[in-house]
Amino acid sequence: MSDILERIIAVKHEEVAAAQLSAPLEALRLDASARDLRDFVGALRAKHAAGQPAVIAEVKKASPSKGVLREHFVPADIARSYERGGAACLSVLTDVRFFQGSVAYLEQARAACELPVLRKDFIVDPYQIVEARAMGADAILLIAAALSTPQMQDLEALAHSLGLAVLVEVHDEAELAEALTLKTPLIGINNRNLRTFETSIDTTLNMLERVPDDRIVVTESGILGRADVERMRERSVHTFLVGEAFMRAEDPGAELARMFF
Repeated sequence: MSDILERIIAVKHEEVAAAQLSAPLEALRLDASARDLRDFVGALRAKHAAGQPAVIAEVKKASPSKGVLREHFVPADIARSYERGGAACLSVLTDVRFFQGSVAYLEQARAACELPVLRKDFIVDPYQIVEARAMGADAILLIAAALSTPQMQDLEALAHSLGLAVLVEVHDEAELAEALTLKTPLIGINNRNLRTFETSIDTTLNMLERVPDDRIVVTESGILGRADVERMRERSVHTFLVGEAFMRAEDPGAELARMFF
């Protein structure tokens, strides 16, 4: 685990402890049961069935490595733009400390469109999964670098029991082997090196042969232009999670359409 990831995970445990005092788990469960769900995996498969790329478009204000990506940041407007541009799903950062995200951003983005939404955060505790359902998320992210295999399996089981889809993110072949013990079809391969923060889409391409055909590879990070998209699609990778390239564009949805359609 990289130093930055260790710091983030430590902060997450502190945040969960504080959140449990202000919003007890049973109260969250009541909120969660009242929320509707959108079919995250189904939205991706519908794009595939139509012969189109399935884009999980990210609503992301900032990152630890790049700083603020978008000064004029209105999640509802961004979500509507993505929907017009042909996105299959949304990913919304809810981490406050490191990514300047917010639960409110997820709620605003989801209310503004009909797309299923992934809660993009660092999940380390079952509380956060119930919390994700209560805020309106349709899917959650599990990061293999931050969790043991038994932890991932337990968190996935809870997420699925609540109707949430799970995207499990890996960075190397050892993490991929652990991720493949899960039931989720969604295998995210992050092209960003956790230690250097450099990106190379070869990370995805080099792991493809180790991913069974019944899983959906989601390539993450480093997709910056149409050439990257075409290179992936030539290797039968049709699902993309993209944030930075869109966030830096004046019209994120128009940039999505330009890159993918």
